[in-house]
Parts: sequence; C-alpha cells; structure tokens
Amino acid sequence: MNPSANIAIIGAGYVGLTTAAALAYLGNRVTCVDIDEEKVRKLQQGDPLIYEPGLQDLMREAGDRLRFTTSYSDAVPEADIVFIAVGTPLGDDGYANLEYLHQAATSVGRHLNGKFTLIVNKSTVPIGCGNWVDSIVRESYAETHGERANGCFAVASNPEFLKEGTALDDTFYPDRIVIGVERERDAEILARLYRPILDQEFEAPAFLPRPAQFGSVPLVTTGIASAELIKYTANAFLAVKISFINQVGTLAEKVGADVTELARGIGLDRRIGGRFLQAGIGWGGSCFGKDTAALAATGREYACDLSIVDAAREANCRQLERVIEKLLDRLKILKGRRIGLLGLSFKPDTDDMRDSPAFAIARRLTGRGAKVIAYDPVAICRSRRQIEQAGIKVAETPEDVFVESD
Repeated sequence: MNPSANIAIIGAGYVGLTTAAALAYLGNRVTCVDIDEEKVRKLQQGDPLIYEPGLQDLMREAGDRLRFTTSYSDAVPEADIVFIAVGTPLGDDGYANLEYLHQAATSVGRHLNGKFTLIVNKSTVPIGCGNWVDSIVRESYAETHGERANGCFAVASNPEFLKEGTALDDTFYPDRIVIGVERERDAEILARLYRPILDQEFEAPAFLPRPAQFGSVPLVTTGIASAELIKYTANAFLAVKISFINQVGTLAEKVGADVTELARGIGLDRRIGGRFLQAGIGWGGSCFGKDTAALAATGREYACDLSIVDAAREANCRQLERVIEKLLDRLKILKGRRIGLLGLSFKPDTDDMRDSPAFAIARRLTGRGAKVIAYDPVAICRSRRQIEQAGIKVAETPEDVFVESD
C-alpha cells in the first residue's frame, strides 16, 4: 500500500466524519459513505452538521482528498482500508444494537472487488464482534461474487477515544492509538496509516497547534477481543471515577468539607490523577451510559460480577435527583418557580444533548411545574425545537437567564 492510501469510511456521524477529515488532511484519499442523502448533500457543501471546534476548517483544508457519497460502489471497491464507523445505540435488552453494523458489513462485502482490503471496525461494539463482522462480510461476498472470499479481506479493530469538544486534538495528539489485529500484516498496514500521528511527522493545522513538549504517540497492538474490551473498559473506568467523586462530594457537603479541595488533594497523587475528578450533576453523552450498560450486560452474559459498573450507573442516576432535592430544600416548592439553567448540552464545546444531565434536570423541573429558562450558545442552534417542545424557554443571552429567574 502506498503511503497515501485510498480509504472508505462507512458512516458520516461524529466519529466517521472526524476520522475522515483527519485522514484526508494527512494526505490520504478518503471517501465517506452515508445513506442519509440530505446529510451527504450538506457535507458536500462543506457543512459538517455538528458543532466541533475546527472540524469545518479541517474539512476545508482536506480539499478534494475528502469526498462524500451515498454509494458504496463509489468508495469500497478501490479502498485499501475500509473503516466502519456507524452507530451502535443501546437496545432495550441493555446490549448494543448492531443493526447498522450488520447493514454496513453486508454492503461492504457486496462491494469488495477481490483485491486485499483491510476492514477496520471503529464502532464501539461488544466483545466478539470482530468475528461476527468477518462472517457477515464473508457471506455477503460469496453471495454477490459466487465464490469464497479467500484472503481478499481481513477484519481489525481500532476503537476511538474522542471527546466531543476536543475531538480533533484527540485525533492528532492522542494519548495512544489502539489496534486489534489477528495478523502482523494488518498491524503493519494500520501502523503505516497512523505513522504521521505516531511520530508526529505532519504539519499541524494553524488552528490546531501541536501541544508544547508533545512527543511520539504509543501504539498499543492487541488481539481484536482485547481492543474491543479496552474501549468499553476505558469508558466504564471514567464513569466510575466521576460517580465516585460525586458520591464523595455528597459526604463532603454533609461534613463541611470542600469537594474541590478534596479533588485537588487526591488528584495530585500520580496514581489517581486530577482529570475527571470535578464533582457535578453527573455524566452524560452518547457513550458512557450506553457503554457501561453494554459492559454490564456482557458481564452478566458471562456470569462475571461487574457490580462496580452497575453501582456507578445507579449513583449517576441518583445525582440528578440530588439536584432536585437541593432545590426543594432551598425553595420548598417548585411549581411556579422560575429556574434558570446555563448550559443544556451534556458538556461544554458541543451541541450534543444526548443523555444530557442538564436537559434531564430541566425536564424534571418542568414536570414539577417549574418555569425553566435556559441558555446554551451552541445547543440552541441545533436543538431549539427539541428544547421548546420540552416546555423550556430559550434565552438568547446569559443575562436573560438571570433576569427571568428566581
């Protein structure tokens, strides 16, 4: 494979689009496939459709190396590497819903042209999905081509560790890159693709300067199952850490201690670290809830006690109720009260309101008869209708929140 690879990315959502733009910026020829025609049309016009600092600029810098299409036939046959980056939402049974992954793997199998292609799963998937995807692609290829897919593809895992709001930093300057493979050849292909990032041999975008003293990036090469489990475990550990400091914060409040001082005191211990030790209203977003539920479900499937993960999930739900309880302690009654919120997305620097603690609290308050007004400079651009349908008044400035709140 040439240093400049032909890459197909299936799924133009948050992970797929960020990955596509980054790899195209590094000089690869990237075609991003999505079945949503309206989304593809807007992407072709340069509109990323999501708020992520620097993403639109990066798409512009990538130029004609980055293309968008609804057609697998425009992307897969000539690809050296195919990344699958489709959603795996939480199903009713607690497991990840793999319907989109199944559809993507089937379509990829149909469009392979017989030359070797590495299929890389970037979606967050349950342990064992690598083998499952392999079997789907193999069956689809045989049905389409009338022959077995002998050696024309392999499946690998390359989990993402992006944080919304800092996704481009996390892509170009990551803590590590994890690849799960079954063959040395596949590891070499992915190492070659990521070499500019691993060795920091690329020219940093002007809007995304390289951090001071940032050196080479560790490459963690594992088996596929280990890579799949690393992703789930990393998110579960962070969720546990946040839930822990929130629970200890409750104790600190009762005994007259300051949880901020507490967090700093323990966070300076290098074995613990200070990140994710900010007590608050709980974690949210599209990943932690889904991934902890899926990991806990996998534990039950294998009769493995992961009660600490279940406890973190329960503590997080409880944290929302604590906010309501504290308001009741202060206000005594919520009905008719004017309550303001600064921020509705699940974290700063994103417009994503999926599983947002702030939005959940706002809905609980309106459900109790409170009049809620909220300001979020990013989320209201994308989700004004959703916010207003929940009975929440949208403030146009932060000052409006203070003026119209009790």
